[in-house]
Amino acid sequence: MTFRTMMLAGPTKANELFARLSETSDGAVKTRERLFSELKAELELHTSLEEEHLFPILRRNPETKGLVADAIKDNKELRAKLAELDALPKNDEAFPERLKELQKAFRQHARDEKTELLPAVQRALSEEQVQGVAEKMEASLAEAEQAKQDEAEERRAKARQEREEAEFLARQAELRARQAEAAEQNAQEAARQVADAAFLPAEAATEAAHQVARLVTGAPEAGRNAEPRPSARAAAPSFTDLFLWPWMGAVQGFQQAGNPTAARGPSGTEEVIPLGEEVLEVSKRTENRGTARVRRYVVETPVERQVTLQSEKVVVERRRPASDEVTGEVLTELTVEVIETEEVPVVGKRTRLREEVLVRTERAQRVETVHETVRRDEVEIEQPGRKRGGQRLRSAAAER
Repeated sequence: MTFRTMMLAGPTKANELFARLSETSDGAVKTRERLFSELKAELELHTSLEEEHLFPILRRNPETKGLVADAIKDNKELRAKLAELDALPKNDEAFPERLKELQKAFRQHARDEKTELLPAVQRALSEEQVQGVAEKMEASLAEAEQAKQDEAEERRAKARQEREEAEFLARQAELRARQAEAAEQNAQEAARQVADAAFLPAEAATEAAHQVARLVTGAPEAGRNAEPRPSARAAAPSFTDLFLWPWMGAVQGFQQAGNPTAARGPSGTEEVIPLGEEVLEVSKRTENRGTARVRRYVVETPVERQVTLQSEKVVVERRRPASDEVTGEVLTELTVEVIETEEVPVVGKRTRLREEVLVRTERAQRVETVHETVRRDEVEIEQPGRKRGGQRLRSAAAER
């Protein structure tokens, strides 16, 4: 890309953004903000490239030194109008008018560059100097474009991570809601069966009580090998205390009233000892394990190149003529000029893309075994008249 093409490409893109921005309405706030952000970045990039790469070399040239002060003044005025428009709300009634003023100032700025600055640069600077400025500006444009792409990729990665975390939390909430709904349904069904058992005969009430206990604790029915559900088993003691045992006491009281010999012990009373246990529940959370940073920096490496150079020098020799016969003009003044030439190395640099570094995240899964201890209640029974000092009652879960 030539220097002239590069200097004219920026104003062309900025004029397109000005036209698109002027066509928006006051209600399209999001569109205005997006287009103005692109316009601001384009104008700041255009002025910074000039001040970083072009103006320093123009200051060193006597013919173009006077143009730098006026160009810097124009850039400051352009930045001031741009900052004023940036602070203004995009749905403000004064926004279109301020935008026209900024566009007018930029058009004058671009016109001065095209008619005054560019011709002066091409007259005062050599072709190698102009090409060097163009290459530096082109490299800065490539870096700015790469930084823009990196920023966009980072925003997409962050949005993707937030979306995945939100989906995970939604799935966890849905799972907990389903578990709570299932537990509530089991509790309602158990309460209904307990209530119905009060109006059944003693044998039927006992069978219903066992069915309620199996329903609450998640115990499998006869002929089935289904495993009990931990959540239902954990809720069994409290639910049994609330519903099952009071009704069972009433049913057994009815049995004792009909058959006095069925009472156990001198008073015929019972004591209920609830046995509980802890159930291990493992969830997971996302933790920050550190931030990986990839920093690009410039390394200067000395290089050598060999080049073959040629030179032409004037050699003057005096010799005796082969014949003394005069063949040309003599006895007059004559001056002969011969130019000596010598080739010198001309060093130039250009920027090329050496390689690309892709930074991304990969998600991996692993299975980790969690080791923990849980507690449960046991009961030790000591009865007089037994040979052994005591025996340990198996838990209800073990019997089932």
